[in-house]
Amino acid sequence: MTINWILERVEESTSTNEDLMSRWRANSLWEPIARLALKQTAGRGRMGRSWVSSPNQTLTFSIAYPFTKTIQELSGLSLAIGLAVINGISRATQIPLEDLHQRKLGLKWPNDVLLENKKLAGMLIEGGQLKPGEPTWLIIGIGLNLSKTKALEEHLGREVACLEDLVDPQLLNADIIWLEILKELGLVIDKFENSSFKTFQETWNHWDAYQNKVCQIHQQNQLQFEGIEKGVDSDGVLLIETSEGLKKVISGDVSLRALT
Repeated sequence: MTINWILERVEESTSTNEDLMSRWRANSLWEPIARLALKQTAGRGRMGRSWVSSPNQTLTFSIAYPFTKTIQELSGLSLAIGLAVINGISRATQIPLEDLHQRKLGLKWPNDVLLENKKLAGMLIEGGQLKPGEPTWLIIGIGLNLSKTKALEEHLGREVACLEDLVDPQLLNADIIWLEILKELGLVIDKFENSSFKTFQETWNHWDAYQNKVCQIHQQNQLQFEGIEKGVDSDGVLLIETSEGLKKVISGDVSLRALT
């Protein structure tokens, strides 16, 4: 399906997700919208974390789409969105998917795209139904690092990845990347509307950067348990093999480390 997005591009916004969330709360969303800001001053990631956004260094945008399914039927959508980002990167850079996989591009449950175990992109999904029977408007925010600086990594307190790690900066065009990701989002949304995450499960597990590695599951900064990550099930639930058996993780802050 080709979605006829209303394209909005602004120089600066506090948060493109909040821009569209405000319209949703005011019942002012009518058609699918994609809103891009060259700079976000209060961009948000998952669990309230900030997302640093600067012109020419990051691609930050949000989409709003009216799903016909209920929020419960959209389980695993954030994982499928990660696949759309990977496919969009492949199309925009003209790097084949398997070449990207061999160069250690991958996904971390539930919302991150990684490159060599460093964060390249993140997703945030908000929204819902204002009234029973109405469409499920979801606002999906995506932040993608195009380039990086020492100052950025010092601000975040960790190393990050960027597309310049994959391709010559002169070959990167933020507008092309945005439009290619939007095309892939349309394909994912259409497939999800007509099926479920089950159709994405095998592909997502192929891109899972931490499958068969030790991981720790935390809730509110408290360690819950540790085990071997075994990918996701047909609902997008994370599977962890522990000494007490297989455990399922529906939500939480996931801290991962490699097997020794």
